[in-house]
Amino acid sequence: MPANSLVNSPANFNESQNTPILLGTGNPSKQETLVWLLEGLPLTLASPSQLGLSDPPEEHGGTHQEIANDKALAWSQSGSMLAIASDGGLVLPALGDAWESRYTHRFAGPSATNAQRVERLLELMEPFHGEQRQATWVEAVAIAHRGEILASWELKGARGVIADIPSAMPGIDGFWAFSLWRFPALGKTYDQLTQEEREGLDDHWAQLRTKVQEFFRRKWMQDQ
Repeated sequence: MPANSLVNSPANFNESQNTPILLGTGNPSKQETLVWLLEGLPLTLASPSQLGLSDPPEEHGGTHQEIANDKALAWSQSGSMLAIASDGGLVLPALGDAWESRYTHRFAGPSATNAQRVERLLELMEPFHGEQRQATWVEAVAIAHRGEILASWELKGARGVIADIPSAMPGIDGFWAFSLWRFPALGKTYDQLTQEEREGLDDHWAQLRTKVQEFFRRKWMQDQ
């Protein structure tokens, strides 16, 4: 997952020779991640704002994969084009029914700031210690074309723990939990890891990037 990449223009490709694809999110940090998933492919990338689209689809699915599918379908219909979307969340076994990964972004309230989310999660995890603070991440990615799902995947990331304090106060909306998701063997939280370190942990984003790249190179491009 990139530390810094911008979606100021569709992509570094010749637009006349590439298939357009809509990045199914209005969140700049999530757009950066989708750009990284598609890096090197003969696609012309566009954000919703570039196409004058502003209404994100509602989230009703019972799993992250269902939600990602719904997002990709809705964006592909809104843009009348190929679209890619994702959905993910933090998995915290110790909290049982008191935690639902699908609501990672909204569990502290629909208007909560990143700082409030961090504070609330630390309160929930306060009774737990050591391995009881185990945490992982589940992420789903879906690709759709004009209202039809072409491919989708849901994968779990590496196992870490929830830190006692965040590495820094997160400022990136959408990935606030990465400042608390710690890997003791490396002495770092997820947001501090290098790409090489993440891949060494069998990172969920690295796995998804492989699947997305394989889909476009082996399936989509051959069918066009």
